[in-house]
Amino acid sequence: MHKASVSHIIEAIKQGETFDYLAEDGSFTLKIDDYVPFVCAAVHDGHQFRESLLGYCLHSDYERWYEEDPHTKQMVSSHPIVIAGCDSRFEYDLNRPPETAIYEDAWGKKLWKSPLPESERSLSLEKHTAFYQVVGALMKKLEQLYPQVLVFDMHSYNWKRWERMVPVWNIGTANIDQARFGKTAEQWRSFLEGMELPESIMVDAKINDTFQGNGYFLKYITKNHPNSLVLATEIAKVYCDELDGSVYQNVVCAVELALKRLIPLQVEEFING
Repeated sequence: MHKASVSHIIEAIKQGETFDYLAEDGSFTLKIDDYVPFVCAAVHDGHQFRESLLGYCLHSDYERWYEEDPHTKQMVSSHPIVIAGCDSRFEYDLNRPPETAIYEDAWGKKLWKSPLPESERSLSLEKHTAFYQVVGALMKKLEQLYPQVLVFDMHSYNWKRWERMVPVWNIGTANIDQARFGKTAEQWRSFLEGMELPESIMVDAKINDTFQGNGYFLKYITKNHPNSLVLATEIAKVYCDELDGSVYQNVVCAVELALKRLIPLQVEEFING
């Protein structure tokens, strides 16, 4: 993996080059092994937190990790196009619009000891802007090559905080065109529900059960690239212990292996359906 400026990454996309780049400020990664009609994204995978913000932050390293989506990039890393955030959503949230991307509070707890200087806010928002410039360039390129593009928007969630039974997989479809894409979402749900995982995990999958797919990443692509479909896909954190931070790597690897098989099947259904 090599570092590259946003302008260099965008130009490489325009030229149809393959690469594995880390943005020069370290804020996101983009790997393109081949220009295929699907993208895997893990916008909340990142955990790094800018050192200049640590003195302002009231949340511990663990509290930040708890609300992030660790290992979601690893789960889709074998696919040809993978874009992922490296910074914590507590610095700026790529799944929120710019005006609300910097939290004032997070999950009921004030985030900052004192208001952030404008210079710090601007630096975070510049990274948010750069990410979406690259997303826009990538989607434009793929839509020049294919009539439709499928985006797997991967997330995870803390299932233990719910006071009811919740699914291992949730697909949020509130902001997609049901007439055009409802069948695809149901097919994806069916594929996920058939997944087998270790540790006696009973896999189920539901649509709009815990989350409805209201993220900015999905909305941005849906608005600007209406021939593309974003499948907001959440896995319950059955692959780790939410309370102590330990990770069950055998489960993560099993999810990765299953998605290596299932995502191409879903793409084939999408293209031929």
